[in-house]
Amino acid sequence: MTATRLLPSSEAEDLIAMTREVCDERLRPLVDEMEAKAEFPRDVFRFLGDQGLLTLPYPEEVGGGGQPYEVYLQALEEIASAWMSVAVGVSVHSLTCNPIFAFGSDEQKSRFLGSMLDGSKLGAYCLSEPDAGSDVAAISTRARRDGDEYVVNGVKAWISHAGHADFYTCFVRTSDDGPRGLSCLHVPADAPGLEFAKPERKMGLDCDTVGQVIFHDVRVPADHLVGREGQGMSIALSALDAGRLGIAACATGLAQAALDQAVAYAKERKAFGKPIAEFQGLAFLLAEMEASVTSARASYLHAARLKDAGKAMSKEASVAKMICTDAAMRVTTDAVQVLGGYGYTKDYPVERYMREAKVTQIFEGTNQIQRLVISRHLLT
Repeated sequence: MTATRLLPSSEAEDLIAMTREVCDERLRPLVDEMEAKAEFPRDVFRFLGDQGLLTLPYPEEVGGGGQPYEVYLQALEEIASAWMSVAVGVSVHSLTCNPIFAFGSDEQKSRFLGSMLDGSKLGAYCLSEPDAGSDVAAISTRARRDGDEYVVNGVKAWISHAGHADFYTCFVRTSDDGPRGLSCLHVPADAPGLEFAKPERKMGLDCDTVGQVIFHDVRVPADHLVGREGQGMSIALSALDAGRLGIAACATGLAQAALDQAVAYAKERKAFGKPIAEFQGLAFLLAEMEASVTSARASYLHAARLKDAGKAMSKEASVAKMICTDAAMRVTTDAVQVLGGYGYTKDYPVERYMREAKVTQIFEGTNQIQRLVISRHLLT
């Protein structure tokens, strides 16, 4: 079932139509086989870059798609409904471009942004560490200035695209001044001393390769510092709201895919001489699933429209991330229930959807952190 969308322009309508075509022709035919093999879909990201789908929300003058955030997120939702691992990768890549776009020098923008935004180079966002997840101020990866270079040592954890990215947007400690001692570096993948641990064995999102990025005396040119020394915390936090909206849209697309599978199955599967969709208990469950998906979509679009209008939206981004990902977990679980025993097998994708949904409640800030953010906005 295609989601009914209210888009701001005919150009946006054409973009969503093109995205749906890409999903049908290039993503859906590959997803089952690729996820089963856990292969990183690098060629898919190159193709999406060629189609202009990797960096839609960035201005045209720097090589982006020049689309409002509400349009970008709806395109991202469409991708997620076809292949969640790829949609998460698109969201991550968009996140990696933000520091140089928002805080980089004119020279850095000229040197780096073009290849970042046309898809020829894929990025990874190195924020979390084995002992620093939600507590960003606890980052211990250290960058020591040595002449015209920084020497980086430490370990980053849970990094999407680890070992496959062409560059790493990395947050490091340049002084011991707590959260004011963090800085941001643009690290090329071929930097000597950069190593990668064996990918994590995850519950789902098998094509979203995640692993540790290890820095052993990695030398990074000093002119790869993004912004100023000590500005890393504000750079990281400025991108998190956008990243949370990206995951909210992805989770909504995943929930929509699960709902579509459940509805189609309920119409075809018969019990006691009639389709199971005709039993009120199941029909009402489908109605609740639809309400969850529709509410999720409304929550992320509200936050995106505030962002497009230049208004504060940190609270709304956290609300959207929490609402959308909790909805995805609930709807995908219900989809497995609708399909019964078949839902628990790999013959249908709903078991994969349920496994993929779980991590959306964890990354880009756990939903417990989102509740903390929301409550602080209300009470301070």
